[in-house]
Amino acid sequence: MRIGYFGGTINDGTVDDVVAEAAQAEADGFATYWAPQIFGHDALTALAVVAREVPRIELGTSVVPTYPRHPMALAQQCLTVNAVADGRLTLGIGLSHKVVIENMMGMSFDKPIRHIRDYMNVLGPLSRNEPVSYSGEAYSTHASIAANGAKPFSTVIAALGPQMLRAAAELADGTLTWCTGPITLAEHTIPTINAAADAAGRPDPRVIAALPVCVTDDSEAVKGRAAKVFEIYGSLPSYRAMLDREGAAGPEDIAITGTADEVVDRVGRLAEIGVTDYAAVEFPGNPDEAEATRAAIKQLL
Repeated sequence: MRIGYFGGTINDGTVDDVVAEAAQAEADGFATYWAPQIFGHDALTALAVVAREVPRIELGTSVVPTYPRHPMALAQQCLTVNAVADGRLTLGIGLSHKVVIENMMGMSFDKPIRHIRDYMNVLGPLSRNEPVSYSGEAYSTHASIAANGAKPFSTVIAALGPQMLRAAAELADGTLTWCTGPITLAEHTIPTINAAADAAGRPDPRVIAALPVCVTDDSEAVKGRAAKVFEIYGSLPSYRAMLDREGAAGPEDIAITGTADEVVDRVGRLAEIGVTDYAAVEFPGNPDEAEATRAAIKQLL
């Protein structure tokens, strides 16, 4: 199982801070640096800068919402970033949430499964530097992109429900999850996506699990902090469904916390259920917890 680092500075820091964070993740030995796309800096633009300064670590987005971006425009941006990154980019995409797309952006969140399938039928060939000729309900595109020096890029889909997991297996290279605990991963996510890939004659998909982590000697205080830090996710319907599957009251119940040995053991057990990549979302409350959490995760590298 590969160990990646889920960055936070892209939302609350400068681009220089993002570069420094990714450089530290590379120096510490992490396999991947994941940049979220929320309401801070644009993830792909920032990763192009990171790619110039940080030469080895895999760079990924977690995740770019699809509705606001035409798949051809996104493919063009990714090919450009990947030319800078010399093939190190993994594009993570997702639907986002109805409240974001409709209430905040004023766009339609209609037929999300149809949307993602049409989207990938356009994005897929372009991501491989192939022309696309596709006519669908949501997107019809007949074009090609000539981005000299750009290698093909990999795509994973943030998939939670069974239809999205099947789409990820058939049309992408895997999935990237959030607010999905180990029971749900083992009993729902991994069996569903693996079965769909097998039925489609596709390679074993990548399963990237992002989960909060903190080494602490005060578990109750850390659980309370996790409940506050990640509170919003428990109210979003798609994440709420995964938490309910897990039997979790909120994201605090799936956070990986405890002593260093306990954290190392719990992260390590993700590999046993079929997780291919763990993305560490560190949330220390003080410098001691930050140092201890990073030291524990580095034991797994």
